[in-house]
Amino acid sequence: MNSAVIGIGSPIVDLLARVDDKFIEAAGGGKGGMMLVEASAMADLCNRLPEEPERAPGGSAANTIRAMAGLGRDTWFLGTVGDDETGRFYRDRLEYEGVHADRIRVISARPTGRCLSLITPDSQRTMRTCLGAAQALCPEMITADDFTGCALAHIEGYLLYDRQTAVKAIESAREAGCAVSLDLGSFEVVEAARDILPDLLRDDIDIVFANEDEAKAFIGRDDPEAALEALLKLTPTAAVKLGPRGALMGRGDERVFVPAESVDAVDTTGAGDCWAAGFLHGWLDGRSLRWCGQAGALLGAETVTRIGAVPPMDALADIRRRLEKLNN
Repeated sequence: MNSAVIGIGSPIVDLLARVDDKFIEAAGGGKGGMMLVEASAMADLCNRLPEEPERAPGGSAANTIRAMAGLGRDTWFLGTVGDDETGRFYRDRLEYEGVHADRIRVISARPTGRCLSLITPDSQRTMRTCLGAAQALCPEMITADDFTGCALAHIEGYLLYDRQTAVKAIESAREAGCAVSLDLGSFEVVEAARDILPDLLRDDIDIVFANEDEAKAFIGRDDPEAALEALLKLTPTAAVKLGPRGALMGRGDERVFVPAESVDAVDTTGAGDCWAAGFLHGWLDGRSLRWCGQAGALLGAETVTRIGAVPPMDALADIRRRLEKLNN
């Protein structure tokens, strides 16, 4: 049975740095959010860091795909990087972690995208992103052939900022016979795509993921249960992630709540992406909704216990063994 998956989104190299609250105040903008910056501003922030940041592949869909590769899933990634050392690092690391990188486009006009993740002692992360080459993916670069051999295409919400490219990716995935999952990405994405999101969910999406902020933005009020019902009126399967409280999920007439695993959080970067990885891993194997949620909870918890958006390969191998012991 084909159960391979491809992620579509922005290849971003994460720069992970521990800082104090004073550094965040000096950087400007709100704590815990994400701001797009130019290359010069990124260089200035990096020069002021108290120590050299740790470097790792990033990007929402890529985080999900990397985690699924660590669970033994056959995976690909589609996006654009620059023809530079940072882009080579990105592709090499994905290949090392088991993700096929041959569908990543390399362009010479822009540098590979980077995201500086500023991690404060409370485990909160504040991000500054220079998209660079990650913005270069366009409809002309995508065909149904990119989805050959895959059962599922997982799309990050940030791709909706470029509607034509997002639509082409979804249409191409459908043409190739793929199911499509969408992680809404941020409440800003939901607000920016409000005019097209309901039709997109109704017509083209099989699974949608939202966190509390995204769910609130979708229905206009803070009511996760109501948000889940609103999403399920449009798409067959939906999950509303509630952070340390757990997650609400629905499919057809079934509703499930799965609590989060109790752990000491160090860095929340990538937790939602890895939660989606666990859920999709179960979904592709035909597992129950509860099993999928428990798999998501295990991966999300493992992610927050260390710095970085995806647990290391040995930790993912251990989670895979734990998942094999879960009841269906």
